[in-house]
Amino acid sequence: MPYNLDIHHRRSIRLKGYDYSQAGAYFITICINHRQPLLGAIADGIMHPNPAGTMVQTIWEAMPFHYPNIELDAFVLMPNHIHGIIVLNSAQIEPVMILGEIIHRFKSFTTAKYRYGVQQEQWQPFIGRLWQRNYYEHIIRSQESCDRLRQYIANNPLSWESDRLHLANHA
Repeated sequence: MPYNLDIHHRRSIRLKGYDYSQAGAYFITICINHRQPLLGAIADGIMHPNPAGTMVQTIWEAMPFHYPNIELDAFVLMPNHIHGIIVLNSAQIEPVMILGEIIHRFKSFTTAKYRYGVQQEQWQPFIGRLWQRNYYEHIIRSQESCDRLRQYIANNPLSWESDRLHLANHA
């Protein structure tokens, strides 16, 4: 069934009129559906990925090999979400992937790999989607903003207990 605004009532959180194939840096947050801690655990401010978390991080790190118009900057794997900075370069190759397509493919591929791991009884089963339907993105417009976001990413495991994405903070 095609998307119908009258039926689905979805509101885009993307910046209206912005060209997401445009060169630039983007801060990304992608959450596990229902914020389930499927990717590992944090102890003493250090993230300890489980095999599923290692798989997600490995796929993230491999993206520039599949999409030559991107570079990766800071990244952190958390128990129930990831944060990363993706830099889109103006490439001379065709076709250039837009940010949404890159994130969609990342989520699809990691979900398929996760389901395979569940079938092999390696990972905790989940019902429905692995990732939340959408993702958060922030267009980085200055070096100061980029530096602040890099610091946020680096310190994220240290602030896990007070993190708004931590499941315990929503009980």
